[in-house]
Amino acid sequence: MQFLGIIAFIVALLVSVMIHEFGHYITAKRFGMRISEFFVGFGKRLWSTQRGETEFGIKLIPAGGYCKIEGMAPNDQMLPGEEDRAFYKASSGRKLIVLGAGSFLHFVLGFLLLFTLFVGVGTNQVLPVIGEVVKGSAAATSGIQVGDEVVSINGVKVTEWYKDVEVIRNSEGKEVVLTIDRDGQIITVRTAPRLTDIDGEKRYLLGIVNEVGVKRYGFLSSISNSANVTQSFLTESVKSLLSLPSKIPALWGQTVRGEERDANGLVGVVGVARVSGEAVGSDQLTVQERLSTFLLIIASLNIFIGIFNLLPILPLDGGHMAVAIADEIRALFARMRSRPRPAAIDVTVLTPITMVVFVILASLTLLLLVADVINPVVLNL
Repeated sequence: MQFLGIIAFIVALLVSVMIHEFGHYITAKRFGMRISEFFVGFGKRLWSTQRGETEFGIKLIPAGGYCKIEGMAPNDQMLPGEEDRAFYKASSGRKLIVLGAGSFLHFVLGFLLLFTLFVGVGTNQVLPVIGEVVKGSAAATSGIQVGDEVVSINGVKVTEWYKDVEVIRNSEGKEVVLTIDRDGQIITVRTAPRLTDIDGEKRYLLGIVNEVGVKRYGFLSSISNSANVTQSFLTESVKSLLSLPSKIPALWGQTVRGEERDANGLVGVVGVARVSGEAVGSDQLTVQERLSTFLLIIASLNIFIGIFNLLPILPLDGGHMAVAIADEIRALFARMRSRPRPAAIDVTVLTPITMVVFVILASLTLLLLVADVINPVVLNL
C-alpha cells in the first residue's frame, strides 16, 4: 500500500508539472508566440507527434517536463519571417502573464484539491454530538445525554464546534442556553459551566466529550474554507522560503552526522514521496483519512512550488519576470528623458549568475536527496 502511495505521489507531481507547463503553453499560444516542443520528461524521446508547429511527446526520464517557447533571448535563431513571434519581442505585460501562468495554475490546482477535500471527501471534525457525559458534571446535572446534538448555543446556530465551544469556555460560569436535538425532538437545556482544572489549566466546562467524525461542507462553505487554507499555505510557504537558509546547517548535521530529522525541517521530493506513501499505507488511518492526507500533501506541495517558482532568481520563472520588470523600469526612465525605448535585456548576459544559482539549487537538491535516503523523516503513522 505504501508503494502505491509513492506511485500516486509521483503521478500527481508529474501532472502538476505538466499543468504548470500548460499555463506557459496556453498563454504563449494566445499571444502568438511560437512553441516548438511540449514534452513530459527529459532525455531520449520515447514517443512524439506533431500538431501544427508544436511537437508533443514523452521522454525517457519522468522528472518533470517542459514547454519550449522560441526566442527567449535576442540571439536565439527564429525561422525566417517569424522573428516577431519571438518571446523577447513581446511586451513586458505579455511576458509577465506567460511567465506567471505556471505558478498561477499551481495555486488554482491547490485550491481545487482543497475544494475537493472539503466538499467531497470531508475532514475529521469534532462534531456537536455528545459522545460522553462526565458524572457529576454540569452537563450531567442539567440532564444532557449521550447522543444529544447541540443545535445552538445562546440562540446562535452551531456551525463549527471548535469555534462555537468558545462561548462555553468564555462564559465565566454564567448560564448558557443549549438547543438540543434528541432523537428528532428539539429541547432547551439551561446549564452553567463549572471552572475545571485540566492539566494545570483552569477552564469553564460542561463536562461533555464530543464525537469525532467526517464532515463534508456545502458548496459555498467549501469555497470559503479552500480559500482560507490556500491563503494559509501561501503564508507558510513564504515563511519556509525565508527560513530556508537558516535550516541548511541543521540539514547538514542530519545528513552527515545522522542527527534526528526534524519533521518541520527541509524535506526533498523523495522525502515527501516517502511521507505520502506512509500516509496512504498507514493501517492506523481510515481510507477517508488517507485520502484527505494525500490531498493535503499534494495541495500544499503545489502551492509551495508555485511560490518557489516566483522567486526573483534565474533560471526560475520569477527571475525572468524580474528581468521583464527591469525592462519596463528602464523604459520608464528612457521616456522620462525623452529617449527611445532601450533594447530588451539579454538574459544570456546573466548566464554566470544563472549558473551559480543553478549550482546552489542542485547542491541543495542533492543534499536533500541523500538525507531523505539515508536518514528519512519518520511520521510513525
